[in-house]
Amino acid sequence: MILIVLTAVLILTAGGCACLFWAARGGPRWTHTVARATLAAGHVTTALLRPGRSGSRTGSTSDDGGSD
Repeated sequence: MILIVLTAVLILTAGGCACLFWAARGGPRWTHTVARATLAAGHVTTALLRPGRSGSRTGSTSDDGGSD
């Protein structure tokens, strides 16, 4: 069962990427809609997979080591 779900996700991802390329080259209107949906799904997935993004952003950019 999990193999079927993973295969479906892989097919949808490949189709979404194909629509991204096709829409970037001026494809039909429906490819632009699918491309937007693919990008939105990617942003949602990225946001869900990032750990601990609830507070202010403090991190490695302030530790450059050359300001003293």
